This record gives sequence, C-alpha cells and structure tokens, in this order.
Amino acid sequence: MTALPVSSDFSTATDSRSSARVASVVTRFAPSPTGRLHLGHAYSAVQAHDRARAAGGRFLLRIEDIDGTRSRPEHVAAIEADLRWLGLAWDGAVLFQSARLDVYAAALERLRGMGLLYPCFCTRAEIAASLSAPHGPEAVYPGTCRALDADAVAARVAHGDRFAWRLDMAKALALAPPLPGREGLGVGWLEAGVAPHSGPTHPSIPSRPGRGGVNLTWTDEIAGTVVADPLSHGDVILARKDAPASYHLAVTIDDAAQGVSHVVRGVDLFGATDVHRLLQALLGFPTPVYHHHALIAGPDGARLAKRNHAPTLESLRLAGEDGPALAASLRAGIGFVAANA
Repeated sequence: MTALPVSSDFSTATDSRSSARVASVVTRFAPSPTGRLHLGHAYSAVQAHDRARAAGGRFLLRIEDIDGTRSRPEHVAAIEADLRWLGLAWDGAVLFQSARLDVYAAALERLRGMGLLYPCFCTRAEIAASLSAPHGPEAVYPGTCRALDADAVAARVAHGDRFAWRLDMAKALALAPPLPGREGLGVGWLEAGVAPHSGPTHPSIPSRPGRGGVNLTWTDEIAGTVVADPLSHGDVILARKDAPASYHLAVTIDDAAQGVSHVVRGVDLFGATDVHRLLQALLGFPTPVYHHHALIAGPDGARLAKRNHAPTLESLRLAGEDGPALAASLRAGIGFVAANA
C-alpha cells in the first residue's frame, strides 16, 4: 500500500499528434448499476473527466447494465446524482448497454462466421475439477469443449443443455491482422517512443510474462507500449444465456461506437486490455490510448469494492459533504492511499 499518486496533470499532456487531434480526446466513465458508487469510482470518474476537459474534449457517461439480474434503475439515478454532486458534467445522452443487445448479437454472429467461437457446456465446478494446478491468479479454461464434434454439439443443444460462447484464442490470434504497413509492429493511435515490453513500469501494474500476441500492442500513458498477451487469458467467454455479451465484448464494441480515444480506468483492468486489443483487431476497430490509474484502498489496506461494502458516495452526499472539495482532494491525492492491484 502506497500513497495515492497525485492526479496526472492532464493540462500539460502532449503526444506526437497535432493539437487538433489532441482536442478530439473522448473519454468515458462506465459504471455498472449493481450498487452505489464509492470513492474508487469517484477517483476514476475524476481522472476520465479531467483527461477530456484538459484537451477540450468530451467526457461521456455509459451505464453498463447488461447484467439484467443485478442492475437497478435506482442505482442509475444515484450514479447521475453522485457525478453532479462531484461537479462532473458529462456530454450528450447517457448510453445504456441494455439498449444495444442487437449490436452485440451481430458482433457475435460475425465472430461465429469467422469460425472463432465454439459452445462450451462446462460448469464452473467442472472447469475447476479439470485443472490439476492453478494457472495464474484465476483459473484459465483448459479447452475441454473446443474439440467437440458437430454431432455432439447438436445433441447437447437439442437436449437443452446450457452453454456459453467461447473465443478460440489460438485461432483468433492467428487471424488477427495488423493494420496495412504495420505488419509485426502492432497497432495503436499513440506511439510512445519506447520499445514494446512485457513488464510495465508503474508500481501499481503487476508484472507479466508477455507471451503471444506478437502482432498486437497497445499503449498505456503510464506503462508505455505493451505487447498484448491474450493467450494468457485462455478461451474467454463472450456470451452466455444470462449475459448476452461479456464485459470484454460489450466494452470493446461500445468504446469504438462512441469514438472513445482514451480509456481511463483502474489498474485492475490492465490485463483485460489484452483481450480487448485482440477483439479490436478482429472486428476492425481502432485502438484507444489507455490510462490505468491506481486504486484507492480502504482503512484495511484492501482496495475499495462494492462487494466489500465500501462507504458510498451517496452516504457522503446525504451527510452534507462538499462534492467538489472531495473531487479536488482526489486530484491532489490528499488523504487517500493506493491499494495493490
């Protein structure tokens, strides 16, 4: 646990692009309405807001309510009230993922047509039992259903067995094209001026082995140019019956659809960018610049999270706290500490 870094001075942020291109910066804050916001959300929203405003760009609000069983309209209302209380105004209409299910379905059909998806009938318990040893911080799917023949799949579907759609990661990597003229160099909107590497330099960003993804890189404003490592995630789920699109698929599609140029989010999502970078290549989307910031810790040193019942912004707001003053403290890093990712 370390002191929370002072918020980046985005007023002096520059890169190799023209001033007109910098002025087109678009960021977003994209919470899930499955609970009330806490200080960690506030820090992320402030970072994204300030990144856009410093460049004369746009700050968008997206509600990631694709989880219909847990999303609640009262949480949406609280999110909007909390942002206004902090003094963070967003541009344009709020985008709701629940209104875009047909868009995600079309992308899934496109990936199926490319031969990159397969149905997986495994339960979480079956996957855990099939692993003889842990593989990284989370269990990686061993590919049990990848080799099922068409007859076996048809029989299980006809029987009504539940299944999820998984991305065949090896096939996807083999098919993912770099942009013309950049074969072997990776694809991105920002050249960091440093060689691609697999070990990020920011202390909040975990080290990683960096295998695979030879044609794919992405740029983080803190870590520099990063070689994508989608293989380390295994064959990720892109859709299931209770979730018509996974976080990976929906966020990649929506960032492209909204013209997001800079994705500002917590360092806990640093690794997920590998998968997003691959989906961008497969679907022909541009790659934003990324900024993975530190996370805020609670009194116990653990990062703030809804599941740990972190104190909410709503409770502070209703108690009469000064929202803009809190936002200013978050920018300055006063009174807060950074959690380990």
